[in-house]
Amino acid sequence: MKAVQQAGAGFRSLAEDIDTTTPAGRLVFHVFASITQFERERISERTREGLEAARKRGRIGGRPAALSSAQRDEARRMRDKDGHSLAEIARLFGVSVSTVRRIKAKQEAS
Repeated sequence: MKAVQQAGAGFRSLAEDIDTTTPAGRLVFHVFASITQFERERISERTREGLEAARKRGRIGGRPAALSSAQRDEARRMRDKDGHSLAEIARLFGVSVSTVRRIKAKQEAS
């Protein structure tokens, strides 16, 4: 808004009768912007509260894991001990190579 003012321009909404070249118009514009920001923050706050309440009820968000922990262990064994390729393991378990690659990354991070 300040850059617009410095350039000598203003904002004028014909539908809402807001003209930022006047003090009253700038006030209305800033009040609307503040209300919008407040509402955005409240939505975010309610979302966080809802997720926290769901976690307390035992709900876990996100996509379900493609492989069970036993399948992940087997995929690691096949890769590390049996020498199977990532593509082969992915085909056997019906997942993408990226999924198998993430298993590897998690193993090394532990």
